[in-house]
Amino acid sequence: MADLDDLLAWTVLARTPGLDVALLQAMFERWGSAAAVLAAGERQRLGTQSPPASAAFLASAAARPRTIDGRWLEGAQHHLLPFTDPNFPVPLRELPDCPLALYVCGNAHSLLEPQLAIVGSRNPSSQGRDNATAFAESLGERGLTITSGAAEGIDSAAHEGALRAQALTIGVLGTGIDRVYPSGNRPLFDEIAERGALVSEFALGTPPRRSNFPRRNRIIAAMSLGTLVVEAARRSGSLITARQAVDYGREVFAIPGSIHNPLSRGCHELIKAGARLVETVDDILRELNFSTFSVNYLSPSEGKRSAVPTPVGMDKDHKILLDALGFDPVDLDTLVVRSGFKPEAVSSMMLILELEGHVQAAPGGRYSRVAYRRAGVER
Repeated sequence: MADLDDLLAWTVLARTPGLDVALLQAMFERWGSAAAVLAAGERQRLGTQSPPASAAFLASAAARPRTIDGRWLEGAQHHLLPFTDPNFPVPLRELPDCPLALYVCGNAHSLLEPQLAIVGSRNPSSQGRDNATAFAESLGERGLTITSGAAEGIDSAAHEGALRAQALTIGVLGTGIDRVYPSGNRPLFDEIAERGALVSEFALGTPPRRSNFPRRNRIIAAMSLGTLVVEAARRSGSLITARQAVDYGREVFAIPGSIHNPLSRGCHELIKAGARLVETVDDILRELNFSTFSVNYLSPSEGKRSAVPTPVGMDKDHKILLDALGFDPVDLDTLVVRSGFKPEAVSSMMLILELEGHVQAAPGGRYSRVAYRRAGVER
């Protein structure tokens, strides 16, 4: 483990423009450590052929350890992992634009665990959020660490599902690790740091900038065995993560949805392009050839189930109405036509089905069937 002076030197090198792994390795061969590189004079460093921007920064007053960095590093479970550290994820070292260092809050060893990324819309449907939570919980129970971007929507739901399973979860940030973005996610950030880790390559104090998030996404994609896209529009940032995963030779999975749902179109495009269509967690585990660590799990293929099981003990008319509903959102008028029941009867039965958790309200006065109680278990 590097000493504090060397770690503070790394915080300077990590925010030096134009530096990369190859150049730093050449510097280390000559001077031996990050602190020695900073201590070397400007004229000495000219021999390393550093870019003008790097040379100018290292010769300036800005190339000094900051008080904010020293105070942060003294905090409990606060780590700085240079790319030379044994806990630095090996897959990241293989990137052409490998981060020079990672700020980590929480369990640094969790970065070495097998991970699955779960990403998607910041404004998902209620079904999309439920799917993200359920898949993350089930995959976490089977031993996978769930990695996402700690953003609103699908990211938050994925982290929450992993936490519910008491599994490890990693949040990769597009800001400095001392910033909470979005601000309403502070309780979730605290839980992630307690159970897994928050990670950022950006210097302390870095605000959320649009250009940060594609860089954040490449870390999510590279660290993970595969990426599951739960819900995404055609222009979603989640598709950037999926494309990066393909570039890195990782698996890409997508959950299909209604053809009428704009948030399903990104997933459908991924599937058309070769992503694995996912209906259950088994679809992911088989593709990854990942052996479950859970001893209490009975996969759907090992148990008896019909294509669309009917809830036990349900009244006959309610079953008819549920079948008429299907899985795409529809309004009450459509249900009246499909079922043949009177409008007041449909309205009453839908209220009961909603209270019992079989259906849920959708935008526009429509209803949709709750397709999953747990990931991979239809109802």
